[in-house]
Amino acid sequence: MDINILRSLVTAGGFICFLAIVVWAYSKHAKKGFDEAAMLPFREGDDEAAQPTSMTDSKKEERES
Repeated sequence: MDINILRSLVTAGGFICFLAIVVWAYSKHAKKGFDEAAMLPFREGDDEAAQPTSMTDSKKEERES
């Protein structure tokens, strides 16, 4: 097998993967998940992930020294 045939196959495979990702990203099935993910920063609740974390004074002092 010639190296140029291998290069062509890899290029064609990459292009097919790219097209598959584009079709998936713009499908109606994926829209619901993307809409939910887009609203995550605005979600209010008691989730620890939504709460900002801060360093305690002792950890701040350790970092400064």
